[in-house]
Amino acid sequence: MTNRQAFLRGMKAGVPIALGYFAVSFSLGIAAKSVGLTPFQGFLASLLNSASAGEYALFSLIGAGASLIELFFVTLVANGRYLLMSCALGQKFSEDTPLIHRIGVGFYITDEIFSLSITTPGKLNPFLNYGAIAVAVPAWSVGTALGVIAGNILPASLVSALSVALYGMFIACFLPPAKQNRILLCAIPCCFFLSYIAFRMPVIGDLSEGTRAVILTVVIATILAVAFPLKDEAEEADI
Repeated sequence: MTNRQAFLRGMKAGVPIALGYFAVSFSLGIAAKSVGLTPFQGFLASLLNSASAGEYALFSLIGAGASLIELFFVTLVANGRYLLMSCALGQKFSEDTPLIHRIGVGFYITDEIFSLSITTPGKLNPFLNYGAIAVAVPAWSVGTALGVIAGNILPASLVSALSVALYGMFIACFLPPAKQNRILLCAIPCCFFLSYIAFRMPVIGDLSEGTRAVILTVVIATILAVAFPLKDEAEEADI
């Protein structure tokens, strides 16, 4: 597959992600509006920090008059799971992939783009990510700006309905590969259940959403890696 073909394939796969982002980012625009950000500032915040939980935390801290140091650390914790996703995607690249492409892909890792990337068979062509990013990130950013402009005009029930779109779109990302892998099919509901249990636990439940996600990701991934190790491509070729 050429870089152009990978880019076009990424754009095609990124369309449903972009539609979900555009709808959900309206609620981000409302949060940005409530702390006094302009449409351009909301657009820029989403363009440079494509993470819903991280942006909600960011806007909340801005409204509370937090310092830059507090903004830095809270955003780092809220987006900590993307460090783990970066490590996972690093194993999908071929060894000769330039560092600049690794950085470019890593800067715009989101849950949905990660799902698209990690479920792609074989080695990952960074231009597949670039194609998805090219349509998804602008939709996320523009949606936030429009949310600042018109979000407060929309009824609360409609805003709530739009927020559900992201979860439906995220489910659509991992259901196709789950149909082809029984281990993944069983692991997905277990992850939902463990996430709910962690949310209800006295100590872990008090942690931020991002911190809980990091802990659960490490624990679940470690258990699955030990119980169901993946075979190397060379071993699979010998079978």
